[in-house]
Amino acid sequence: MDFTPHTAADRAGMLEALGLHSVEELFAVIPEELQAKTWDLPEPASELEVTEHLKRLAEMNAHHLVGFLGAGFYDHFTPAAVDALLRRGEFYTVYTPYQAEISQGTLQAIYEYQTAICRLTGLDAANASLYDGGTALFEASLMAIRKTGRRRLLVCDSVNPIYRVMLRSYTANLKIDLVEANLSNPEILAGRLNGETAGIILQNPDFFGRLHDFSPHCGQAREKGALAILNCYPVALGLCRTPGEMGADIAVGEGQSLGLPLSFGGPYLGIMAVRQELIRSMPGRVVGRTQDGQGRTGYCLTLQTREQHIRREKATSNICTNQALCAVAALIHLCLLGKNGLVELARLNRALAAYARTRLTVIPGVELVDPGPWFNEFRLRLPLDARVVVSRMIDKGFAAGFPLGRYYPDQANHLLVAVTEKRTKEEIGRFAEALEAVL
Repeated sequence: MDFTPHTAADRAGMLEALGLHSVEELFAVIPEELQAKTWDLPEPASELEVTEHLKRLAEMNAHHLVGFLGAGFYDHFTPAAVDALLRRGEFYTVYTPYQAEISQGTLQAIYEYQTAICRLTGLDAANASLYDGGTALFEASLMAIRKTGRRRLLVCDSVNPIYRVMLRSYTANLKIDLVEANLSNPEILAGRLNGETAGIILQNPDFFGRLHDFSPHCGQAREKGALAILNCYPVALGLCRTPGEMGADIAVGEGQSLGLPLSFGGPYLGIMAVRQELIRSMPGRVVGRTQDGQGRTGYCLTLQTREQHIRREKATSNICTNQALCAVAALIHLCLLGKNGLVELARLNRALAAYARTRLTVIPGVELVDPGPWFNEFRLRLPLDARVVVSRMIDKGFAAGFPLGRYYPDQANHLLVAVTEKRTKEEIGRFAEALEAVL
């Protein structure tokens, strides 16, 4: 049945029911400069016509660009089997599986996902996923505040600036002292840690692609009674020391690199793992394995610590769902890779990035900023504003990287370049030739 008010009488009746006299009065709450004066809509079209029109619009996107853009979100290869398995009816849902008796397949998949994340991070327990990497970092910050009863957070300035913007936004109206500083040196951290510090937030590899051993930092935090939160890149964990090995209390990360497409920014996947003693402070939900009365293995939601399930003041979060479908995609991707495959993938990323550094730094005027070691991303100093270079490179068919001046005003000439297993040596060579030409 169509309830659209086709006639003036219909519209008048609706306005009267709302206690209004005109359509203009209905939209008066919207600032005038934001109101559309005319919709200028085309005539109605058939489904086929609309589909063809949308295809033509989509073809205008620069999908042909060879990508060297990273900054926290990466162009990795996803095997076709991930999508084929993910779209099976027993998995194809993002809904939280409340009814265990009809959701054993989804529950088992999430349980196996939690197991995979624990092995990946070297920690004891993982939840059934969060929205994305940035919100996972925020939730970890609140965990540190709840657990310690303190209000001060130290955030390293080499943590992804997109996440730091999110963290500032989420905490703007909370009584939290957010301190952003260069914490890469343990001696600097020691001077800032005190008895009011709830937690420290670090990232490995950091935003500039540099690898770190944060074991001393985690030890210092523990001595002061603070929690160590480590944001990590899942693919890099094929080679790097895990957060657990470094002594981190909480590991978070963006799971997009595990079988999820870039998709203009989402949906993505927030990873979180913790030490065993923090599991009851963890937001979201946890799937557990148990046995029924006949001794058969079964799976159920073991912890659901949100306000919908328990008293509001006891809730650890108001998260309303989890990225179950994205988590299953990450699980399938990890299972297809296997332990040796993940190590091989990480090595390939690092090797191709090293080759790219060699090719790019022989270009006159191009300099490597950091001494390393790196994973698959690195920072270059250019003779021009990096935003100008990126714009020119688009015309050459390349997404050249991330211009760091966007978040670091003193780095206008710095370009962050990422190289994944999808980039060939031939593409890297053409990229180097194009960069030299635009400079």
